[in-house]
Amino acid sequence: MSIKSGDAVPEVNLKHKTANGITDISTKELFSGKKVVLFAVPGAFTPTCSAKHLPGFVNKYNELKAKGVDVIACLSVNDAFVMDAWGLDQNVEDKVMMLADGSGYFTKAIGQELDRMEAGMGMRSARYAMIVDDGIVTEMLSEEPGAFEVSSAEYVLTKL
Repeated sequence: MSIKSGDAVPEVNLKHKTANGITDISTKELFSGKKVVLFAVPGAFTPTCSAKHLPGFVNKYNELKAKGVDVIACLSVNDAFVMDAWGLDQNVEDKVMMLADGSGYFTKAIGQELDRMEAGMGMRSARYAMIVDDGIVTEMLSEEPGAFEVSSAEYVLTKL
């Protein structure tokens, strides 16, 4: 069952590469006491994700912050090294936290698995964006397979 508006974000550890190496960050630490926009992509370095999804949030950083967003985070079922390399490639600087859900625990816990086995990509995350206020989902914006509309930075801004 997919997470929906009004639900609490489940407690799961994600991975994040920092200057000190790969570190765990719990969803409790990430979301508690903050307004967070988390968007998920099927894969780092993939066409729509690299050309539109991630760049949109980098480009709309100031507008999102002006609407009270404390943290903008990108999540994918990739490892932390890949997410870090993709962030460097996309010049995210400190605007977007690049989070790895390599084993898909968070993705499964919120019901956003995307089976890409036949395409040789394994289990991935569906494309979505969520607005979370102090650990509670206020907006869950899930895309239909192949679509890129409601999880865009531009659309998220209309929901803040």
